[in-house]
Amino acid sequence: MAFKTTRLEQDIIINRVITIHYFEYYSNFSFPGESHDFWEFLCVDKGEVIVRAGEQTHTLKRGDIIFHKPNEFHDVLANGQIAPNLVVITFKCNTPAMSFFENKILSINEEDRLLLANIIAESRKTFSSRLDDPYMERLEKIPNHVFGSEQYIKLYLELFLLNLIRRYTNNADVTEVSNAVKTTGDADSFSRIVLYMQNHLDSHITIEKICKDNLIGRSHLQKIFREQCNMGIIEYFSKMKIDNAKHLIRGQRMNFTQIADQLGYTSIHYFSRQFKQITGMTPSEYASSIMAISERRDR
Repeated sequence: MAFKTTRLEQDIIINRVITIHYFEYYSNFSFPGESHDFWEFLCVDKGEVIVRAGEQTHTLKRGDIIFHKPNEFHDVLANGQIAPNLVVITFKCNTPAMSFFENKILSINEEDRLLLANIIAESRKTFSSRLDDPYMERLEKIPNHVFGSEQYIKLYLELFLLNLIRRYTNNADVTEVSNAVKTTGDADSFSRIVLYMQNHLDSHITIEKICKDNLIGRSHLQKIFREQCNMGIIEYFSKMKIDNAKHLIRGQRMNFTQIADQLGYTSIHYFSRQFKQITGMTPSEYASSIMAISERRDR
C-alpha cells in the first residue's frame, strides 16, 4: 500500500502573544485608552465595565467579551458601582478567519470560561510577569518553566477562538474542551451545586447540608469537584467566599467587619485568617495592593 500524508489546514494560528492579564479593579477604575497593531480581547469575569471601541460605547457585564481589531482605539472604565474582574489578552494573528471578530461583542459559555481559566493557569506556570500589572509590555519567561506550558497557552487560545466562531456561525457543535467533564450529568451537577453555593455565600454550610439539599451522595459530590477543579468542595466554597470578599473590598462600600458579617464569618479574625490563607495577603494588604495599581495609573 502506498500511504500518503494529508495536510491539516489551520484556520486560526497564534504563535505570538503580547500580554495576558487578569485584572481585579476598584469600582472607580478608568483606563484612558490606546491603540496598537495587534488583536486584543477583553472579557468580563465579574462586575461591569463601559468600553469604547472606535466611535461606539458599550456596557459589558459578566460573560461578555469584546474584540478590538488592530489599530482600533479603545478605552475602558468601571461604572462606579461594581468592581470588575477582567481577562485581557493581546496577541498577533493574521489568519483571515480573525475578520469574524471585527466589531463583535459575544457571550462566553462554561467551556469558554474553562479555556480562559486554563490560559491564565498556564501563564502563571510560564511567565514571571505579574498578570495584574497594567503597565506590563512584555511577558518575561520563567527559566526552565513547566514543560509544554507555552504550547498549552497557544492551543487553549486557538481553541477558544475556534469555539466562538463555530458556535456563532452554527457550522458545528462546539468542541467539548474539558477533560474534567466526564459526563453531562456530572457537568450539570457541578454547575447546579456551584449556583447553590453562590446563593449561600452568606451562610456557613457543611458537606452534609450540600448533599441533603442537592440530593447527592458525599463521595460522588467530592469526586465531581476533584475532577472538575482539583479541589474539595469546602475548599472551593471558601475560595468563592474570598473571591466575593475581594470584590466587595474593591467596591469600597463596606468595611472589613461588614464584609465578614455579610459572608457569614463568625468573626473578623477568622475572616482575615482565611483571606490570608487563600490569597497570601491580609484584607488590608490586598486593598493596598489594588489601590497602588490604581494610583499608578492616575499619575
